[in-house]
Parts: sequence; structure tokens; C-alpha cells
Amino acid sequence: MEPRLVGPGPYRATRLWNEIIELFRAGMPLRKHRCRFKSYERCFKASEAVDCLHELLGSNQNFGPEVTRDQTVKLLKKFLKNHVIEDIKGRWGKEDFQDDGHLYRFPPSSPLKPYPKKSSCGKEIIKFPDWNEPKAGTSQEHIPVKSVTMNSEVWYKRHSIAIGEVQACKLVFRRELTQTNIEEIWKSMTLSQLQKVLGLDSLDEVLDTKLVNSKHIVQNTYNVNKQGIVTLEDKSKELPHWILSAMKCLANWPSCSDLKQPTYSGFERDVFKTIVDYFSQMKEPLLTFHFFDVFVSVLGLLQKHSKAVEALQISCLLLPPENRKRLQLLVRMMARISLNKDLPPLSESVRTRTLMVQAFSRCILCSKDEMDLDELLAAKLVSFLMDNYQEILSVPSALKSSIEEHVIHLQRVQIKYAGADTDATFPPPSFCRQISTDEFECQRATGSQEPLAALLEEIAMNKEISEKDKKKQLKQFQKSYPEVYRVRFPTPETEAVLFPEKTKQKPPILMWALKKPFQPFHRTRSFRM
Repeated sequence: MEPRLVGPGPYRATRLWNEIIELFRAGMPLRKHRCRFKSYERCFKASEAVDCLHELLGSNQNFGPEVTRDQTVKLLKKFLKNHVIEDIKGRWGKEDFQDDGHLYRFPPSSPLKPYPKKSSCGKEIIKFPDWNEPKAGTSQEHIPVKSVTMNSEVWYKRHSIAIGEVQACKLVFRRELTQTNIEEIWKSMTLSQLQKVLGLDSLDEVLDTKLVNSKHIVQNTYNVNKQGIVTLEDKSKELPHWILSAMKCLANWPSCSDLKQPTYSGFERDVFKTIVDYFSQMKEPLLTFHFFDVFVSVLGLLQKHSKAVEALQISCLLLPPENRKRLQLLVRMMARISLNKDLPPLSESVRTRTLMVQAFSRCILCSKDEMDLDELLAAKLVSFLMDNYQEILSVPSALKSSIEEHVIHLQRVQIKYAGADTDATFPPPSFCRQISTDEFECQRATGSQEPLAALLEEIAMNKEISEKDKKKQLKQFQKSYPEVYRVRFPTPETEAVLFPEKTKQKPPILMWALKKPFQPFHRTRSFRM
């Protein structure tokens, strides 16, 4: 069985778990072993299982070569607890697996995790707030109105792109957007872009959109300092000063600005332990329990670097501002420590980069209900964050520009055509009085017909355009407004009046053209040889 890349989507952790089990069962060599004067068929040593699974995980593109042997042992403990493997006496259920010579075997069937049933709601379409329709119960007295006058030239330019149909239009009036309106627009467009980048039909199975706070998105976008770090409005949620000083000390080693130079050996390890202890005691990871499935789904895009970066940029915008700020400071410190050659080793047995991942991965990403692949998935994500933190933890400029342009667009007075984004912006509008429903229906019937009839008459009487262009415009008008067209041209004969047949007169045949020019007679002589 060949390993495959498990892409983004719902239940990705479950899919990875099932795939690893199947690969491990298919790739683990089984042979005869002896233990205490007794032979056991089709089993394996614990150390052999660690070797096989460690190699399998390292070559699997869903996990990669950064998986450590210690992480592999922890995964095999979970295999034993979940009855993926059992000892030679059939015992399982405890996490007492060790990297030694104990014998284990596979049960007749390793339990694969079932997938939750998908809801039958079909493809989700993220609704954008509609600011065009007035709220129920509000007065219509102050709805701005501007009459629209279109001549044939403007009309033809607008509709000459697609031959065949002139689409119906409506006037969309300007309406003041409140801060709440703008925040909801940010939420809708951000989630829509995230869904598009992840390539999902719906975000329902990876994210409860009701838990996304629109205020957090706006604050994370605009409340930032020159370095791009979030500035908090509530100063009580800031990191303690002593933790900030400790983080700056290791991040800027040996140039410690807030602390005096160390006076004893191992000072840097004590500072590091203080930081680890602080972040380890948090009740919730920085990426929060609510967004666990979203970030696990993003891991399926790591082979497409730019897509993964964009997805993480957007996902990190959803975080509470205090979490985003702590994540920015922590990951920046981790990256700097990993690259700082002047910093003494913080561990005698583990490389500095590996130590950073092991120490902080769980406080960055984990699930509320402990899952079997939490540690491996978190390590994969944290490694990618460290390598690309400057880009990932910055505000996505393309998304910001598109949303700002959309907000400005909604504040204009527009003419919108069905199925198109064409609009026209007008000067500040005047206001109208409220009318009854009967008056409105009467005005709609007469008011919409008269301008169209006038426009049709202008097209019909326009002598500056060619006959071919006039026929084309009339055909477009007829398909879009057949009733108005039928009133003006009730019969084909009335339409034919516009295009009278021209009788082509043949030029007169001149008699002299039939006669050949005079040729003088030449006598020839024949000579006989």
C-alpha cells in the first residue's frame, strides 16, 4: 500500500489515523520469535515496531522527516491503548509500550475509526449581508432616489458586449453602513476566501462559523504596530512583563536589554524553563479548541506552499487578538532561538529546533478531546510556522484590499444588472415622499414603460448608425422587452418600414461598348517555298 497525501477537509485527523494503521499493518515484518522457552508465530519486537513506524512516518509526506523516535514511541503507546496492537498474551488497553524487546502482534482486525455521518444540507453558500433592502418596519421617507436618463449611445455601449439580451436593471440606493455592518462584511468575505483556499464545499464540518467573532478579524487587521504585532485594547490581557523580558532575553541573546548579563552557568536554560512552564499552564492552546479542525485541514496544503501560507494567514486572523499577539511573540522567539548560533545549547540530547517544537507544540495546537495524532499534527504545523512566521502572521494584503474596495462599492449609488457587477455612480441623490402601494404599482407600470418606449423610438429613428447596427440593437431590445417592442412594431410590416428595400438600377448598356474598334484590313501574301 502506497502512502498518499491526505488533503484538507473534514475528519482529516481520523483519515490520517486510519491510513497510518493500514500502512503499519501492511509494512511491519512478522516472523517467529521465542520468549521463555515458547515460540510465537507472526509477531514482532517492540524495538522493531519503533524502527518500522519511525521510518514509515518519516517518509510519509503527511508527517515528514522531523518526526522523532520519541514521538513514534508515544504513537505506539496509543496503538496499544486502542487495540491496534496487543502483546503476545492478548493484553491491551494501557499505554505501557516501551522501546525494548517485548513481543507484540496484530489482533485479527485493527479497529479503524468510523467517520461521522455528513449532514444532508448540501453545499453551503456563505451569505453576504444585503444592505440594499430596507429593514422591516422602517420608514421609506428617506430612501434616496435619482432618476436615470440613458440615450441610445450609452445604452448600446453598455450592452454591445454580449449580443442577444439586454438584461433588466435596478437602482441600488446608497445606505450608510454601521461599524457592525462593516464587521459582518469582513467576516463573510474572510470565511468565503478561506473556504475557497481550502477547496471545500462547506466550512460546516471544520468550523462552526457562529463562533467566529467579526470584531476579532477587524482588530487583528487594523490594530497593529510598526512590526505588525497586534496591539490590545484591553491591557489586562497582555503578557506579564517578566515573561516578555525572559522571551526578549533569549530571542536577542547575548544582547539582553531587560536583564543583566548572566552570572552563572545554565542561566539561559533556567530562563527557557520559565517560559515553557508559563505557556504549558494555559487552559487552552493559542490556536484555540474551536479552530483545531481548521488548522489540521490546512496541514493538507503544505505541499502547495503559497496555498498553505494564505490559508494560515486567513485562519490566524480569526483568533482572539490576545491569542494572535502571544502567537506572534512566541513563534518569533522560537525561530530566532533556533537560528541563534551564539546561544548555548538548551538541551544536551536534543537539537535546539527540535526542542522548540517539542516544548511549545502542544500549547499552540491541540484538541479539546485528546486525539491520537495531536502531537504529530501539532509538530508539523509548528515547524511550518517557524519557517514562515513573518509571512503567515502578517495581515493578508490582497484580502484586506478586496474587502475595503467592496465596502466602498456598497456605499455608492449604483445601477445593477441581473447577473452583472456593472454599476454607475451618481452625485448625491435627492429624496422622495412615501406613496401608497396602488400608486407604486401604477407608477411602476407606466414609469418603466415610457423610458423604454422613448429609448426604442430613438434607436429606430437614429440615422447616424448603419442599418446593420440598427437591426442588431433592435433585436437585442426585442428579446429583453418584447411587450414594449410589440407596441411599437405590432406587425412585421411596421418594422419593415424602417428598412425599405432599395431597387438596384443596372447601368444602361452603351451601344458603342458592343462594337469592336475599327481594324484596318491588311492583305497578306503567301509564299511558296
